Amino acid sequence: MTSSADQRFSGRTAIVTGAGSGIGRATAIALAESGARVLGVGRRKDALEETARAHSGIAVLPLDICADGAATTAVAAAVERWGRLDVLVNNAGATAVMPLEGTDRGVIERLFALNVTAPSLLAHAALPHLRESSGSIVNVSSTYGHRPLPGGGHYAATKSALEQLTRTWALELAPEGVRVNAVAPGPTDTDVMVAAGLSPEEIESMVGQERDRIPMGRLADPRDVAEWILRVAEPARTHMTGQVVTVDGGLELV
Repeated sequence: MTSSADQRFSGRTAIVTGAGSGIGRATAIALAESGARVLGVGRRKDALEETARAHSGIAVLPLDICADGAATTAVAAAVERWGRLDVLVNNAGATAVMPLEGTDRGVIERLFALNVTAPSLLAHAALPHLRESSGSIVNVSSTYGHRPLPGGGHYAATKSALEQLTRTWALELAPEGVRVNAVAPGPTDTDVMVAAGLSPEEIESMVGQERDRIPMGRLADPRDVAEWILRVAEPARTHMTGQVVTVDGGLELV
């Protein structure tokens, strides 16, 4: 994924949420390989420890980021350990298959709590430290944050909200040198559908349909997305803010 000579994040500290698998794990490893000291945050201790074993630059914090005080705890853990914070990657998220006729209040509330409220509180807690380091926030959205998703409208709405927060925070924080961008993956080879409670048969059917629609002919690998997260977060991109970079193999075009 990265060259051993790639040290674009040397001396920097990053927090990556949802670091126990998928895009979060790939991002944590890529950042560490690029010289960063990384705090991987997530609910599953065993999964986080597997991520940490991939690189000595990764430390982990088992934590439900939707819990009261979780944002403050995560930011404090990184700053107390390394003395600074340069990058916040708001990657943790959930999806749900829920057409309008099956609307469930609890599902809506859980989606917004994880996909919108938690990233907002983390960004708020991180802000004083990002101001000091002229750091950046990268929000992980979805191609469905800006295109419709029949049967998944509330999930798409949370990602649309995250993209609007990205643009708004970018305008608010640009005068202070803090950049805010988003990466919007298309269908990616992760366990997100398992976490959504779908059966193996349902997952195979949905994945097959999505794969057939992608012009590049395959799902994204988490490392494809991680590389773009690093690109928009890296210190050299000093004039890039408020952007949503879609990484979906051309799906947006069809």
